[in-house]
Amino acid sequence: MKLQLDPDRLFPADPSTRDVARALYEQVKDLPIISPHGHVDPALLVDDQPFPNPAELFIRFDHYVTRLMHASGVSLDALGIPDRGTPGTVASPRDIWRTFSENWHLYAGTASGYWLQSTFSQQFGLDVHPDADNADAVFDRIQESLATPEFRPRALFERFGIEVMATTDDPMDDLAPHRALAADPAFRGRVLPTFRPDAYLNPATPNWAANVGRLAEWNGTSVSSYSGYLEALAGRRRFFVENGAVSADHGVLEPFTVDLPASDAAALFEKGLTGTLSVDEARVFTGHMLLESARMSVEDGLVMTVHPGVYRNHSSETFQAFGPDTGHDIPVTTTYVENIRPLLEKYGNEKDFHLVLFSVDETVYSREVAPLAGFYPSVYIGAPWWFLDAPDAVTRFRSAVTETAGFYRSSGFIDDTRAFLSIPARHDMARRLDSAFLARLVREGRVDQVAAERIAVDLVDAMPRKVFKL
Repeated sequence: MKLQLDPDRLFPADPSTRDVARALYEQVKDLPIISPHGHVDPALLVDDQPFPNPAELFIRFDHYVTRLMHASGVSLDALGIPDRGTPGTVASPRDIWRTFSENWHLYAGTASGYWLQSTFSQQFGLDVHPDADNADAVFDRIQESLATPEFRPRALFERFGIEVMATTDDPMDDLAPHRALAADPAFRGRVLPTFRPDAYLNPATPNWAANVGRLAEWNGTSVSSYSGYLEALAGRRRFFVENGAVSADHGVLEPFTVDLPASDAAALFEKGLTGTLSVDEARVFTGHMLLESARMSVEDGLVMTVHPGVYRNHSSETFQAFGPDTGHDIPVTTTYVENIRPLLEKYGNEKDFHLVLFSVDETVYSREVAPLAGFYPSVYIGAPWWFLDAPDAVTRFRSAVTETAGFYRSSGFIDDTRAFLSIPARHDMARRLDSAFLARLVREGRVDQVAAERIAVDLVDAMPRKVFKL
């Protein structure tokens, strides 16, 4: 089957509305990519080594891809993910690619299928859909391209037009790759670290006490000192700021916040170190530390992003065998209004505090997130994320939030990806969808053409720069 990209993909079917969308898209399609939240390893750009093979590039580390094949009965070790219980059973790259090609039909209509199809066509010039018959030929075609200088990570970074790309980093990371890139005159672009402290704030996290110990050792304070713990977190945040960070990201199950007296928080902290916190006490301490993180953002200027609502490692069996981030995370219901109120009571009106609220529960957009962003000057609406960064969900998102909060209380697109080669396809998708949404408003007489042209550009450029203080 021929793989052909429709130049009008994602635009409205109505011809006159499609013409407006096409004209809006022409204004933004070649603008630089600003990616203020993602998960690409910065060492990729420091080392600038060729990608090893198509299977590792497109399948092994992309849980969007692996989870759907697992649902259809394909074992994760057949997709390159090692089974910790039976080492040495991982399939070869070529066999992984054959399995993927045989199951390519599973991705029809999915966001993953859209991104992969775009990448195959635009980056590698492929004109056939993967299948069982052409698997080896397509593998070889991609492998040949990966061996060329044009497909080294730095060359792709420049070709993609990436101006800013943020990574996600452990608070105790030395950030050496970020410093190396910042000091390299041959590298054009900004690669910014992001402070991700979840494993240091939630006592229910495995190894939390050990992580607290690492903070204490770095800070030169007692492990049992709650004040030293807060000082160490603030100190590591300063270190990140000194190395270019603009945001701190919080991946929590629920956006629950509570304002505790320091003595109560210290008592829970000490119980946590002994492993005697109840489930409810751990929840309260974590909620207090989310509020404390807001306080620190007010003080040091880091944008606070909250990514809640994911039940991590839902399948104990696959988690024990294959570890985290391999596809078995499931969305849960999220509520913001009551949960986040203690934080907003203290800091919601603080000048220069930016709080970006994300969700994988799309029912919360119109009911809670848009009204919050439509009142509090600190609150911005995070772009559709993870299970929702897909064409129809993005369109529903725009419809859900715009009538309440407009366009200028949103963050701009967030690709949130580990898959480096998918970055341009994801951003292009968002630009097409926003152009399509604006075109409908123009045709309905709700927004005039000049305003739509400005909004289309601002969603790509001005808003992410403003929200993430770039």
